[in-house]
Amino acid sequence: MGESEAPRGTLGTVHNAALLLTLLSEGPAHHALTDLAERSGMSLPTLHRLLRSLLVARLVEQDPESLRYGLGPQLPRLAERYLARLPATSTATPYLVDLRATTGATVTLVMLAGTDAVFADRIDGEDVGGVHRDASRVRPALETAAGRLLLAHADDAVWKEALATTVDGPAIHDREEWRSAEIVRHTPPAPASWPEIATAIHAGSRVAAALGLSGPASQLTDEAIDQVYAPHLLRAATSISRALGHA
Repeated sequence: MGESEAPRGTLGTVHNAALLLTLLSEGPAHHALTDLAERSGMSLPTLHRLLRSLLVARLVEQDPESLRYGLGPQLPRLAERYLARLPATSTATPYLVDLRATTGATVTLVMLAGTDAVFADRIDGEDVGGVHRDASRVRPALETAAGRLLLAHADDAVWKEALATTVDGPAIHDREEWRSAEIVRHTPPAPASWPEIATAIHAGSRVAAALGLSGPASQLTDEAIDQVYAPHLLRAATSISRALGHA
């Protein structure tokens, strides 16, 4: 990724800051100044002034030993506030609790950010523990059932961008299948091989989020999904969608 021109009518400094934060989010936790300059196309003096400003705002941090730069502690606070104020997040909470109590499975509320699936909320199931515990809030959308569903309903440009990030990606017929399906299923490769199912949450005519459910393969068998888990998931998503329609 290199520096691109700021859109007409916008501030180049803000554009460069957003580019820099994106670069810092990729690869290792901390990056050398020269590496950032090469990847961004910015001059070292410009880059240094921008990093100093972001350090003051705590959007960037500098490792005291290596002097390399990484994302700062203010970003999680902003992200939490953003997710908490979304209508789907506040509306879905009681339904997530009920769904977890009814099924005993891990329940997630997932939204799409670019080509990533962002877990806005999550309630772990009864059997979560050890290597199966995943504390990450962000995963490539194509690697999750909820992300696949959301990508299928996203703009064509987002879908194409997601396909460009994978070598052995889905085909157009997969998108059509995911878009029309009430339930999207996915079993990630080992070791995170728990089956996942997801369905859409609607806000009016658009898909606002996805409601996901996952658990051990011994628990989420095909028969159990069809007879138990999918019906509960669909009822919860319908209730959330109705509540959003009246929010």
